[in-house]
Amino acid sequence: MTKRELAMQNFKNGYNCAQSVLLAFSDELCLDPETLKMISSPFGGGMGRMREVCGAVSGMLMVAGLKCGYSDPQATDEKAKLYSLVQKLAGEFKEKNGSIICRELLGVPDSSPSPEKRTAEYYKKRPCVELVGDAAGIIENYLQNEFPPKNS
Repeated sequence: MTKRELAMQNFKNGYNCAQSVLLAFSDELCLDPETLKMISSPFGGGMGRMREVCGAVSGMLMVAGLKCGYSDPQATDEKAKLYSLVQKLAGEFKEKNGSIICRELLGVPDSSPSPEKRTAEYYKKRPCVELVGDAAGIIENYLQNEFPPKNS
């Protein structure tokens, strides 16, 4: 199963958009799945349903940080390289979907903090499953090109 497919399945299983993308990469990351779920939990619905930056984009960038990030506050070159990557990944998502802002992607205004029930009607009116898949696919493609599997 591709990371795109896994992220989409995660969303259908009830995880928020950020969790869905981040968890799709749990086998490659340095943190356990429970920690990944907790770290990404506030980012659903464009950060706590404020409809700001799409949670799928946030999840994608969390993967980028865990795989390509820096920890030294003086790492100027590494910081610039990571920020360039962030702009590239977000730009690719925006080019494909028209925005990285949740309310623009969904065509809805800001909303209450209460999540909607995940019904068949919910999935019909929301492009979230595809957006989650797009974000996971973008970072998956980048990682495959940047860190190709070693032949054994």
